[in-house]
Order: sequence, then C-alpha cells, then structure tokens
Amino acid sequence: MNGLLLGTGIAAGVVALAAAGSTAGAFKLFNKVIPRQDGVKVNMDEMADAQKWEEYKKTIGPKKEYLLAQTCRHITIKSKDGLTLHGDYFAANEPTDRVAICFHGYTSSRMSNASFASFLHKQGINCLLVDNRSHGDSEGQYIGFGVLDRYDCLSWIEHMTGELGGNARFMLYGVSMGASTALMTIGMDECPDSVELVVADCGFTSPYDVFAHVLKKDYKMSEFPIMNINDVICRKKAGYGFKDCSTLDTLKKAKCPVLFIHGKDDNFVPVWMSEKNYEVCTSDKDILFVENAGHGASYYENSELYESKVSEFLDKYFK
Repeated sequence: MNGLLLGTGIAAGVVALAAAGSTAGAFKLFNKVIPRQDGVKVNMDEMADAQKWEEYKKTIGPKKEYLLAQTCRHITIKSKDGLTLHGDYFAANEPTDRVAICFHGYTSSRMSNASFASFLHKQGINCLLVDNRSHGDSEGQYIGFGVLDRYDCLSWIEHMTGELGGNARFMLYGVSMGASTALMTIGMDECPDSVELVVADCGFTSPYDVFAHVLKKDYKMSEFPIMNINDVICRKKAGYGFKDCSTLDTLKKAKCPVLFIHGKDDNFVPVWMSEKNYEVCTSDKDILFVENAGHGASYYENSELYESKVSEFLDKYFK
C-alpha cells in the first residue's frame, strides 16, 4: 500500500512538474511574440540568405526611392478601442477612385511595402501604407495577428471613404500577418462592397496554426498543452484568443476576388496555408507560387513574374 502511494505521489509530482514547465514555456512564448516588439526585427534568414539580400537590395532601393519622391500625406485615425494608428498616403499622379491599403508583416512597419506600393502607384492607384497596431508609429501594447487588425482595416476603409467620397474603391494588399489581416477582413459582415480585390502574400491561416508550426519547427515541441495555456494568457492580457478568427472560416464568406501568392521556400509560414486558403475561398481566385522565394521574399525574388500576375488581376477586377 505504501509503495502504491509512493508511486502515485511520484506520478503526481511528474505531472505537476510537466505542467509547471508547460506553463513557463507558454508565458515565455507569449512574452516573446505578443507584446509590442520594437526591439525585434524580422529574421531575414527566414526570407533569404545574405547573398540573395544583396541582390534584393538592387530592386528594393530604386523602388523605395521612387515612392519617397512622391507627395506624401501623413494620416492618423483612432481604432475602435481608442488607439492612434498611423499611415502614409501617396495620392496617384492623376485623380482616381482606386485605393490600395497595404499591410505589413510581424515586427515590420509601413515602409516595408514601399517597393510594391511603388509599382501600384505607377499603375495610377492611390496607396495608403499603414503601421499595424503595436508596430511603427501606431499605438498598442499587444500585437493583434490579424484578429484585432481586421477591425483596424475596417476603420482605415471607413476613414478613406470619408475623405474620398462614396465612390472610393479599395484593394487590400498584405504580406504575412498583413495578408492574414486582409483575408480575415473580407469575411466580416461589416466589410463593405467597396473592397473589390485582395492580394495576399504568404498569409497564415490563424495565429494558432502558425505558432504551432513554429513550436514544432524551431523548438521541436508539441502544440499541446503550451498553445492551450498560451491561448488563455493571450485572451486575458491582449483580449483575443488564437482561434478567434481563421482565414479558413472567413474565406468561405469572401465576396471579392483574391490573388494568393506564396514563396515555395517559405519556412516560416508553410505553403500549405495558402493552398488551404485558396481551396476554401468561395470568390474568384488565383494563386501564384514563386520558386526559390523565402518568407515574404516573392516580390524580390521574381519581381517581373509578381508584377505580371498582379497586373493581370488588376486588369480583370480593378480597372
């Protein structure tokens, strides 16, 4: 009997220790990725090696210089929960009702989309580059991973409609977290019909899915129970859960055309996420896979192919 009690006590101790370790791991993961990360930069190794980046800079530099040479107007709005959000608006050289709202990825900022925005601007489209909540100049303590940012996207659309009038027409463009923000937005009941097009580059399906992938890939850890504990922590501190919104649900209600883009060498957001997004999307759609492109690097890896595919989509749906 004493042996049984001893064995039961040891087992309970092991379970308690494992639970404590999982809780510690969950807090560590939360503190690493969810609070504002002004000191953290995108891991360039996930996108391309150093040699490739030297080549990419030859594309990025001139395109960014072009955009910065255009007339820019800084805009601020208030989010539904009272945060001041910042963006830069580059009006097209000729008056137009077409507006592209560009959303960046995790720990990046609005000018990371300057290269592609320069292409859109040359197509005669007004371009608004925004800092997501808890990024760049925008306020916020916790990163929204699209779940919160979709409401901010609606606020930007509402503001620009007020500025430009009821005839304003929108395309949403995003990379990584920015792509997921756009894809989550178009499945909302509140999303207006003035959103006519989405270009989503390497978007993830949900915060839960991408974190579970990173846990397995980088830390060789199972999602259970760390993700479950982390979800509780995030809901209490940041006000949302990792499964509160998934593109696999929102895209079943999509009304506007969507162009999905993904680099075939993406190790951060796996290709299957865009494949699944494409599969469930109920609106007109197309998909482009870019050979040899890492995470968020498709445009730099093959700008000619990227621009050609987007131009085809613009001509068809956003004239």
